[in-house]
Amino acid sequence: MNSRSKKQQWIWLPLAVALASLAFTLSLGAQVQTQTKTSVGYPTTDIQVDRAKVVLVDGNDLVVKTEQGKLVHFANIPESARATVDGQELSIHDLKPGMMLQRTITTTTTPEMITTVKRVKGTVWQINPPESVVLTLENGKNQQFKIPKGTKFTVDGQPTDAWGLKPGMKVTATKITEAPEEVVEQQKLITGTTPPEPSPDLPILVVLLVPEAVTPTPPAETTAAATPAPLPKTASPVPLIGILGAIALIAGFGLRASRLRAAKVRT
Repeated sequence: MNSRSKKQQWIWLPLAVALASLAFTLSLGAQVQTQTKTSVGYPTTDIQVDRAKVVLVDGNDLVVKTEQGKLVHFANIPESARATVDGQELSIHDLKPGMMLQRTITTTTTPEMITTVKRVKGTVWQINPPESVVLTLENGKNQQFKIPKGTKFTVDGQPTDAWGLKPGMKVTATKITEAPEEVVEQQKLITGTTPPEPSPDLPILVVLLVPEAVTPTPPAETTAAATPAPLPKTASPVPLIGILGAIALIAGFGLRASRLRAAKVRT
């Protein structure tokens, strides 16, 4: 009878252990000490600038034309959205066709490394290497822990793995995890300018310029041949006129003398 009773006890023991493990699974509370450390790296900044011209404003819908000539439709723009145009904050309803808008998006990405250190102390109650271990914590409750691959335990100041654990051993387990993350911050700034108002219609002055007639200049050789050479200063016509006058005077005196001679002969 005692043998049968002992046999039943051995049969029920694993089941009782399993039930006990389930009953106290993952209720760390204050028994597990957790420390988190965040290391911040150097941030990087990316600036994107887009320019476009307002084509249509219909309610809360906006249609713009980009510098590349592409039409972009923004639907259901919130009432809180503002654009700084010529120093004034305007809502979607204040935008007019022809306005030039500029959107500046500044994206700052900061890398972070989050290191989490978890420490637990307890007495080994059950070990299932290398998958899990059940520890009796300082508050007297049993706690089941999964054993990550490569986990080391400290027993009496000596490191060991899951296969070296035995029931009744006092152990200290430390789990360190590192998780890289990126913190992204984005700022959007919309500015713009109003197109200048068209100037009033003014009369247009038309000036007709008539080019002057220009006489073509003949070549140097032709000009020299056609134009007579000027007389030297010594070839003056005054001496010639004096000689001709003297000859005429002499001829007059000679003619008169011949007439007088003819008259005397007749007498």
